[in-house]
Amino acid sequence: MTTTLDKGTSPASGADTGNRRGSHALRWWVLAVLGIAQLMVVLDATIVNIALPAAQADLGFGDADRQWVITGYALAFGSLLLLGGRLSDLFGRRNTFIVGLVGFAVASAIGGAANSFEMLVAARVGQGVFGALLAPAALSLLTVTFTEPGERAKAFGIFGAVAGAGGAIGLLLGGALTEWASWRWAMYVNLIFAAVALVGAVLLLAKHVNASSRPKLDWPGTITVTAALFGIVYGFSHAESHGWSDPTTLAFLIGGAVLLAVFVWIETRVAHPLLPLRIVTDRTRAGSYLTVFIMGIGMFAIFLFLTFYMQLSLQYSPIMTGVAFMPMVFGMVASSTTAPSLLLPKVGPKVVISGGFLVAAAGMVWLTFIGLDSSYVTHILPALVLLGLGLGGAMSVAFQGSTAGVQHDDAGVASAMVNTSQQVGGSIGTALLSTIAASAMTDYVSAHEPGPLTMAQGAIESYTTSFWWAAATFVLGAIVIGVLMPNKVPAPAEGEMVLAH
Repeated sequence: MTTTLDKGTSPASGADTGNRRGSHALRWWVLAVLGIAQLMVVLDATIVNIALPAAQADLGFGDADRQWVITGYALAFGSLLLLGGRLSDLFGRRNTFIVGLVGFAVASAIGGAANSFEMLVAARVGQGVFGALLAPAALSLLTVTFTEPGERAKAFGIFGAVAGAGGAIGLLLGGALTEWASWRWAMYVNLIFAAVALVGAVLLLAKHVNASSRPKLDWPGTITVTAALFGIVYGFSHAESHGWSDPTTLAFLIGGAVLLAVFVWIETRVAHPLLPLRIVTDRTRAGSYLTVFIMGIGMFAIFLFLTFYMQLSLQYSPIMTGVAFMPMVFGMVASSTTAPSLLLPKVGPKVVISGGFLVAAAGMVWLTFIGLDSSYVTHILPALVLLGLGLGGAMSVAFQGSTAGVQHDDAGVASAMVNTSQQVGGSIGTALLSTIAASAMTDYVSAHEPGPLTMAQGAIESYTTSFWWAAATFVLGAIVIGVLMPNKVPAPAEGEMVLAH
């Protein structure tokens, strides 16, 4: 038996009312399932970073190969997200969600059992492939499940908190598992998340009913945008290790940009485009994608350079580092769960997102005052609280706006744009801020007497420089969103959701 949920449905009897109340409760269980799946995908981006040194020592691969454990996941995930989103629209979000869960779990099991570098990288690529199915399916399921404005704000707030805090939770969980068990458990832990989410999906989500006239997949657009995103993500990853003037870097970046332009041209001419341009030309959705993109650039500085600072300069253990990030998680949860329901209806998305960026920028500026012997309580804790409050509120509102008003059949690809924006932003942030940090350290060391103290202070200089640039990125984001995004509350997506009952 299935119960159809629709905002406009009126119960005709007491029995119908009971059904609707039961379905209302089921919606929140669906949110829990989707949140677990989202957490698994998001924390996987940082949990492996903490476990990577131990994996390198165990499997015996060199420093030059180490980046591929991270890059392999990023390339597969970033380049296939739009395809994954459209597949969920065509073949059913439940089906795509379950396939993504099972595939991600299998790839994680292979990675945990890896006995060679090649096997580990292949597993990470597999995680990226199935993550590209899972992430947009989860957000699109959320989009079409919650259409009542009040419920929608709460649901997106909780989902945004999970998405924003997942990276910091990954640092804590990765540190604990690596130190207390083995680096392999940084991969195996996904089996637990996937099993819980899979049981929930099977019990709560109704089976997909095939449409009488299913649109065809846009193969020219799919191939073009996949190659374009691969080129862009790989180009920025290559720039981090080989420089911006390297011929391979330039070839992939320029080639990716050209293919992206070709993709836009194709989408204006095919009957069933992979990414209907109406999705990105809406100012609310465009501003939301841009918000997540800018966060992807700036948040890299938080997780990477602040982790380096706490572990290398302050000598924190991996677990202590993860615990140190928890105030940021609490700030994100607090703002993500309150901004959509309390602030958004009163001041609109433009004010919430721009204000969130400015608060986050203040947190970044606070971090620029760190030194070799800084106190956590005075130099790090306040900054993390500000970053959590600012980014959490902005992210939850952007998640809600990213699918505002989309047609039911476009919810998957609209959701995929959120993850694509974040992934490409993260790749750009990785390359740009790493290059800037390296240059800052080189300039400092070359201008001072050589020695251990100079090297240590040079590292501090590299961190603070990256924090200044991240702060500038957030301020620029506040300005751009203030100009681009209309200040109206996002309308819910069109359509309905069918839950198993």
